[in-house]
Amino acid sequence: MTTDLSANSFFDLADFEHRQIFGAGVVWEALARLKDYLAAGQYPVLPSEMASGRPLDRTWLLFEGRFRDAAGFDIRFGDVGRGALAVYDGERLLPGATVIMAGVILRGEAFRFGRGVLIESGAFIDGPAVIGDFSEVRQGAYLRGNCLIGNRCVVGHVTEVKHTIFLDDAKAGHFAYLGDTILGNRVNLGAGTKMANLRFVAGNVPVRTPEGTVDSGLRKFGAILGDRVQTGCNSVTNPGTLIGRRSFLLPNTTAQSGYHPDNSMIRA
Repeated sequence: MTTDLSANSFFDLADFEHRQIFGAGVVWEALARLKDYLAAGQYPVLPSEMASGRPLDRTWLLFEGRFRDAAGFDIRFGDVGRGALAVYDGERLLPGATVIMAGVILRGEAFRFGRGVLIESGAFIDGPAVIGDFSEVRQGAYLRGNCLIGNRCVVGHVTEVKHTIFLDDAKAGHFAYLGDTILGNRVNLGAGTKMANLRFVAGNVPVRTPEGTVDSGLRKFGAILGDRVQTGCNSVTNPGTLIGRRSFLLPNTTAQSGYHPDNSMIRA
């Protein structure tokens, strides 16, 4: 039986807003489409002070499609993923208000923020970037452009992300590197997880499967982690690693490149 490398074999796409980025072919084709997909998107016009490429000198709110200075509003910080970030105008709750804190750097103009998003001070985001509802980008995070982040996701402290897709509820909370990678629904990365995306030798990244090696067509290709995959602290994936649903990559372990089936336990 031929190994199924389609997106549907790794992810439940029924509720993912951007499921159209995945086609009927191999799952990593979404990475080849990502730049054009984001370039074709529609983005709100940012106030000139926000799109300057300099640290924001004040906190901003986004509510009902309008950016406004947060001065005078009462911001109550809670669990963002549970919708507990609350903003009040006097006694009136502004449901779903997004908070972009002073000290954030937005470079470029193509940014779309969902409802109830929190961007913490010290985050640096290069556009284009889409960040879904009730997601958070924590202090010191670096989003290097072409990042598509789903709902209720976490891009954590000192986490670097470039040309990557997070499906809903994916979390990279601490000290991670994700290059040219896709995280499935409810993936959780242990602190220090690194997803290498470039080989030492020139050429495209190959993908090893039980039927033989497949040319990915990508010079840079990190990892595909299926729904509910978990990685332990200080784990590493080699370029072109595909890990099936509900698998575990144990702490201090380097995953060999190639396909790992559902329910794998990847050990050193």
